[in-house]
Amino acid sequence: MFRKLLICLALPAMAACTRPAAPGAGRTAAMATSTYFPAAGPAWLRQSPAAAGFDGARLAEAIAFAQTQETTQMTPDFSTQEEIFGKLLGPMPASRATTNGLVIRHGYIVAEWGDTERADPTYSVAKSALSTLLGITLDRGLIKDVHDPVARYVNDGGYDSAHNGLITWEHHARQTSEWEGELWGKNADFIGAAAFGKGERKPRTLQAPGTYYEYNDVRINRFALSLLRLWQKPLPVVFKQEVMDPIGASNSWQWVPYPNAVATVNGQALPSVSGGTRWGGGLRISARDEARFGYLMLRQGRWNGRQIVSSDWVRQATARGPVGPDYGYLWWLNTEKKAWPDAPATSYAALGAGSNTVWVDPEHDLVIVWRWHNGSPNELIKRVLGALNP
Repeated sequence: MFRKLLICLALPAMAACTRPAAPGAGRTAAMATSTYFPAAGPAWLRQSPAAAGFDGARLAEAIAFAQTQETTQMTPDFSTQEEIFGKLLGPMPASRATTNGLVIRHGYIVAEWGDTERADPTYSVAKSALSTLLGITLDRGLIKDVHDPVARYVNDGGYDSAHNGLITWEHHARQTSEWEGELWGKNADFIGAAAFGKGERKPRTLQAPGTYYEYNDVRINRFALSLLRLWQKPLPVVFKQEVMDPIGASNSWQWVPYPNAVATVNGQALPSVSGGTRWGGGLRISARDEARFGYLMLRQGRWNGRQIVSSDWVRQATARGPVGPDYGYLWWLNTEKKAWPDAPATSYAALGAGSNTVWVDPEHDLVIVWRWHNGSPNELIKRVLGALNP
């Protein structure tokens, strides 16, 4: 729920709602001469569309369009969750916000709509968070090389077979691991409507690791468990300490595990989180916190003088792999201009069902977060980019 009064300013073609800026915020923004990073808390500075290089009327039209695109995939009470994804393993909230989002340019909020402070499930956007944790794991030296076999580091039985023993950290990050087995009551085969809902697939021959792409949450959950064993503490704790606290995120987000997703590490029972909300649980986060995460990527892993994750990792994570779609290390890419034909080829996004989108555009220094919307993010992206002054 909103904690601040919204002030609606009459603009051409719509009434755009914005939160009141802190005293002097406009003057501070105008005077800024270096890269701006929002301080912790809600007082994120704003720029007017004109100051940020937009035609105000056209940007207002873009936001008006976004506000009409409420999702029809996910009901407000999540009552179709099991029909779509199969039997739940973890909890779901009783409700969610309506469509909402932000446009960030040069670090400043230029547009904001809906309840952007409500922490809602974000589904597979969590996969991009896991990608960032993998980068930090490499930066810390817990993994020497992303091409190393996971079995060299993790000895819990999950990589003992000749097939699974070939799986590398990169294979997991590219969704080409072909890991075979069962985890937390779900089998990586993804066969059976009761277990997987509309996401079930027909039986097929397992391929060699690294040679076949398949979007597969069981395998990503196995990847998350493997990272947990390296860090020897719950990944939400790592994410909070290494990413969310340094970038000034709120305390409203949570990464909810399945109740049965528990691993013994050094004699302790530790929860292991998932890479989505397909079977309940998952990363629940606000649009504002997602915007901070997207802005961290836009700034090549650096936040206000601190390198959170190496810039080399950001480049690797957003580079296309040799197998599968336009996909990096758990980030969706636009290299072929198929995902978002009206966006730069250098743009990329974290995407989740619902739809949940965190889109990053280095060419225009933009981040767009759009939650609970229907259809392709390209429809909003092209309108926002079309509002930029030449």
